[in-house]
This record gives sequence, structure tokens and C-alpha cells, in this order.
Amino acid sequence: MKKLNDFMVKTFCNAPCHIAKRDDIVWWKAWIIRIVSVLLALIVCGVITVALTKLNPIKMYITMFEGAVGTSRLVWNLFQNTAILLCISLAVTPAFKMRFWNIGAEGQVLIGGLATAACMIFLGGRLPNPVLIPIMLVVSIVAGSIWGLVPAYFKTKFNSNETLFTLMMNYIAIQIVAYFTLEWSVPKGSGTPRTLEFGQLPTLLDQKYLINILIVAVITIIMYIYLKYSKQGYEISVVGESEKTAKYVGINVKKVVLRTMAISGAICGIAGFLLVAGTDHSLKSDTAGGRGFTAIMVSWLAKFHPVFMIVTSLLIVFLEKGASKISEVYRLNSSFSDIITGIIIFFIIGSEFFINYKVKFNKKEKEAKV
Repeated sequence: MKKLNDFMVKTFCNAPCHIAKRDDIVWWKAWIIRIVSVLLALIVCGVITVALTKLNPIKMYITMFEGAVGTSRLVWNLFQNTAILLCISLAVTPAFKMRFWNIGAEGQVLIGGLATAACMIFLGGRLPNPVLIPIMLVVSIVAGSIWGLVPAYFKTKFNSNETLFTLMMNYIAIQIVAYFTLEWSVPKGSGTPRTLEFGQLPTLLDQKYLINILIVAVITIIMYIYLKYSKQGYEISVVGESEKTAKYVGINVKKVVLRTMAISGAICGIAGFLLVAGTDHSLKSDTAGGRGFTAIMVSWLAKFHPVFMIVTSLLIVFLEKGASKISEVYRLNSSFSDIITGIIIFFIIGSEFFINYKVKFNKKEKEAKV
């Protein structure tokens, strides 16, 4: 073991460069690094495109742009999907900032959507929409909160692993929703999702998705203020830094964990409400569409900052829509669009390394060159 340690020390000491932790970097420099990483990713994607398909990469990128924002309908669809992804990202952020690894946003969204659909089915036609819609919203919030509180309770009571617990609850939620989708299908048992006619969110200024976008915009502002300026936001930060420190200054850690997960679940429930009542007007086991997992990446890339999450969410949705259009126009395998999206996201994630660390050349190497 000593020989191995000596070998490693000697190797690193003689290396021409080493990795060092950066001090706090100015925000605009961090975004320059991210932009450069995207440009490099586009170059790599262009090379791969030429090698695999012989297509002109410039035309491919034009197609990507047109596929995401080529028409007003596509623009509104882009904003709608960005809003939903942003909403779920905001939901997981307080828990992540507290170092509670909530991987269960997918299930919390589905349970919120299930609660919304149940209200639309059983109360629709009996209550007018102005009364029904607020009830749907409240029920979805409560359902999402409960689904978030379950793993939080077991964490505070038995110190269970929240990552595995929340992940497993995703699969439970998926199967519950699959069961009720089959029960509520038309005809019953056919598996065809039932169209939910009552309780649909109204159009605003002739735009179907505008109300969804405005609701998420309000949530974003509230979450920014909550995390940055409120006492509870401060407690979340302290618990995330050190539970021992939090206990020392008199913070009830268990209470903070339960409250924060209730908030995360509630916002996921709102996302489920928006998807079922405002977007799809139906319920399926894939209603969340994997956004619960994508939201984890959005939150981390934005450094838990709600404003930066807007940009990150927009970029990821733009890439997904544009890459999908490329496969459609050029009749490529659908996996090709995933390759393009994956490469770009990989570069974006990789850029975080250069934001947090820097490569430093060893002095011995420099002196040798002189």
C-alpha cells in the first residue's frame, strides 16, 4: 500500500498540470463557458452528422431551429413544455438545496394528475368550472404533498435512504395511474385514455397554454423570493450545509425536512394539474413524460437558481423539439435525435467541470521550459 501511495504522489508531482478548485466565478464568465460548450457540441454534432448521414450540418441546424420555433403554434408549444419542465424543476430544488435527494418528482406529478383527473370525472358536470377548477387545484396540491411527505417521514423517523425510497414510489405511482387509466378508459378496459371534458383550463387571449405559462411564472417568482429572502429558505440552506450546524443554532431539522418535501410535492401536484387540466385533458401513465428526471438535471445545471432554470429548461426543450424535427424531416432513426440531444447535454454538463475547476500547470514544468 505504501508503494502505491509513493507511486501516486510521484506521478502527480511530476505531471505537467493538475486540477484545482476554482474560487467563486463571476456569473457571466460561467455563462460564457456554457455557451462555448454548446458551440463545441454543435461542431461535434455536425461532424457526427456528416459521418453518419452525409447531411449538411448547417441545413440540419436550420431544420432544428424551424422545428422548435418555426411557427407561432410551435413557439407556444415550446413555451408550454418549458413551463411544465420549469415547474417540476422548481419543485425538486428546495429538497436538493437541503441535500434531500428527491428523485420522486415523476411519481408526485402523476399522483397530482390522478387527483385532478378524479375530480374532473366524478365532479365534472355537477359543479360549474369556476368552482370545479379550484377544487381540482387544491386536491392535486394535497395529493402531491402527501406523496412527498411519505419518504420524508420515513427519512426523519427511520433514517431511510430517500433516493431509493422516492425512486421506488415513482413506480408505485406509475402502476396506480396505469390501473385507473384502464378503469376509466372508453370503452372500459380498452386502454384508450378517456378525454376529460369537464374542468379544462380556459383559454386566455385565444391562447390555449397561456394560463399554464402564467401560473408557472408566478410560481417561479414566489420560489425565488422564498429561497432567497424568507426565513424558511434560510433554514433550508443551513440544513443543506450541515445538519449539525442547523441543530446547533436551534433549527428543527425534522420539521424543515417534512415541510420542504411537502412543498416539493405540492408544486409537483400543480404540474400534474396543469398537464391534465391544461394540456392533455387526459391521464396516462406517461403523462409526466420523464420530466421528473430531466428536472433534476435542470435544477443542478442552474445551481438551484430559479431564474437560471428558465434558461436551462428552455434550452433542453428546444433541443428535444429541434432534434425530433430532424429525425422527422430527414427520415432518420428516432435514436439519431437522441444522439444529438445527448451530445449537447453532455457538453453542457461537462462545462460545469470547468466552471468549478481549472487546470493549472506545475511550476517545475514551467521552469523547465524557461
